[in-house]
Amino acid sequence: MQEKERLIVILGPTAVGKTDLSIELAKELDTEIISGDSMLFYKGFDIGSAKPTVAERQGIVHHLVDNLEPWENFNVTDFVREAQSLITKLNQQGEIPIIAGGTGLYIKALLEGYEFNETADHSDFRQEMTALAEEKGKEYVHDLLTAADPQAAAEIHANNLRRVIRALEVARFGGEQISRQKEYGEGELCYDVYVAGLNRERQGLYARINQRVELMFAAGLETEVRQLLAGGVTRDMQAMQGIGYKETAAWLNGEMTKEEAVDLIQKSTRHFAKRQLTWYRKMPYIHWYMADEMSAEKLLDSVTADVRHYFAPEK
Repeated sequence: MQEKERLIVILGPTAVGKTDLSIELAKELDTEIISGDSMLFYKGFDIGSAKPTVAERQGIVHHLVDNLEPWENFNVTDFVREAQSLITKLNQQGEIPIIAGGTGLYIKALLEGYEFNETADHSDFRQEMTALAEEKGKEYVHDLLTAADPQAAAEIHANNLRRVIRALEVARFGGEQISRQKEYGEGELCYDVYVAGLNRERQGLYARINQRVELMFAAGLETEVRQLLAGGVTRDMQAMQGIGYKETAAWLNGEMTKEEAVDLIQKSTRHFAKRQLTWYRKMPYIHWYMADEMSAEKLLDSVTADVRHYFAPEK
């Protein structure tokens, strides 16, 4: 079996401090960053996604940032394909790339070698749901999804009937059939990888999340969403389903007050962080660091030393 490609991953819940650490680590190791955060892929979705500005990137190359138009869809299979190609290229250049980001499914699928197959044909079920929508309205079918899979329902607008029905189909029949690639044994990862996980004490993390949302509005999130909507981005597009964007769009459409939108974004982001940590518990190979127990400098020194030792234990 050929030698595995080398990789570093920095993950953790939203607002924990992954971006800053990954940029500083990339400077230390003279390497490049691949974004593992699905919201950073979209052009024009900057403030609500906490995308690092060009200045904040400090000259470090960031791949898979601003690589998609707002109307494009992108899924785990697309991410794995794109990331694999970049990892190979950077390894060939003698660099160990850093994947930074929080979409747990994407990282898990990449590292553990999942293949995603479409579900079997359930056309009868889809026709039944379509008929129900025509008879009782799209909201009725969306309510069925809320009962079956609240998380999926929160992420899909009721008007996007095709995606609502697809999510219902997944909930009803078990979803994607996930199979492991057989190149590596059970429990073995596809890469020679050091996975650093950042976490903080819960109340501290939640305070950072709440503050970040307030800063997003101060930085012009309302203007950003107005411009996206004026530019032809519709509320049912995948990119507009991101936390922060769907609530702001609902406020701008008169469906809630600004205060309610801010509160809902904060609450949804806290729940998202909690779900991320649940995902990461399924990944026993993560080396955890409590970011609130040391200074940023100490954290960087600690992670850098551990990464160097991992890849060159004799030094």
